[in-house]
Amino acid sequence: MADSEKKVRVSGEQPRVEATASSASILPTTEKPQPPKPSLHPAFYVVTWIGFSGGVILFNKWLLDTLGFKFPITLTAWHMIFATLMTQVMAKTTTLLDGRKIVKMTGKVYLRAILPIGFFFSLSLICGNKAYLYLSVAFIQMLKACMPVAVLLITWAMGVAPPSLKTLGNVSFIVIGVVIASYASVEFNMTGFLYQAGGISFEATRLVLVQRLLSSAEYKMDPLVSLYYFAPVCAVMNGITALIVEIPGMTMQNVYDVGIFMLIANALVAFLLNVSVVFLIGKTSSLVLTLCGILKDILLVALSMMIWGTPITNLQFVGYTIALGGMLYYRLGAEQLKGYLQNAGRSWSEFGVQRPALRKVLVFALVLITLFLLLGGLAPTYAPTQTKNLKDIFSTGLGS
Repeated sequence: MADSEKKVRVSGEQPRVEATASSASILPTTEKPQPPKPSLHPAFYVVTWIGFSGGVILFNKWLLDTLGFKFPITLTAWHMIFATLMTQVMAKTTTLLDGRKIVKMTGKVYLRAILPIGFFFSLSLICGNKAYLYLSVAFIQMLKACMPVAVLLITWAMGVAPPSLKTLGNVSFIVIGVVIASYASVEFNMTGFLYQAGGISFEATRLVLVQRLLSSAEYKMDPLVSLYYFAPVCAVMNGITALIVEIPGMTMQNVYDVGIFMLIANALVAFLLNVSVVFLIGKTSSLVLTLCGILKDILLVALSMMIWGTPITNLQFVGYTIALGGMLYYRLGAEQLKGYLQNAGRSWSEFGVQRPALRKVLVFALVLITLFLLLGGLAPTYAPTQTKNLKDIFSTGLGS
């Protein structure tokens, strides 16, 4: 009896084993899906933004100063007209401006928020471009290091944030560095300095107004959507100003001397800068954006020294270094900056262990570049005759 019951249990359990085996072979294996790999490395967006940002500044300086197109207000109006046309086309043909659909833009908001921001944006563009007629790119970038200080003071003045002596102390190094760089500048010009100071003040006011507007989630806009709304306002304001101030004294020959194609290329580079900012913010972090801005400023100073032979004194170099260090400290903070430096040191040590030869090459190249930039900037100050002779040799093809 027991044997028969055992056989029944065994025979009854057997189909379940077969069913389990068969079901296991039928059910698909579920593996954790791999995240999609990014199409482009974040470094691509960093390099693109630095290239367009620096390119706009150098391009404008070349048009306004080197090529003699002495109409900065007209140039900014052209930039805004081009940006207005491009954003309208992109809104209808791409998805890059879909963010405007979530913005509750009414006539009242446009008059109370967009128009004032556009007004200060226009003034900052006009003053910033006017400064290129009087100052070098290197000195302008040194003065721009004061932007965080201007934003902080205007934030307090407009009641957006309460004043703080501790925060004021954190930005004091930026002020000290810029004062030293300005005092030691070889090519200081009071008119250009006032234009640039005005441009910084107007731009800081614009940034504070944008910050106050975007404090509400319903008005959150990326830079490209902001340009979609601000560009028409700036185009009208700058256009009217140009019609009154510059266009009566301008002829078509001035345009032909520069070239219509060159003006279109200049406006296109300025517009692509706004597009690259959107991708940079989306693909990287605020830390990367801060570091990229400082790196861009350093590269612009170096390129200005090489392209236009801008003389940089030792004291000016020290002052600018202090200003950049103060800017980095203010934006990151002591503890966060210390953590990043420690992580960077460990990464550099691991890189040296893995690829010691390549690290030696990079160190050697960095030393050579630093010496080249220092000598290139100091040579016009301490050896003007030799520097001029060397430039003449290169410009005439080694005497040919």
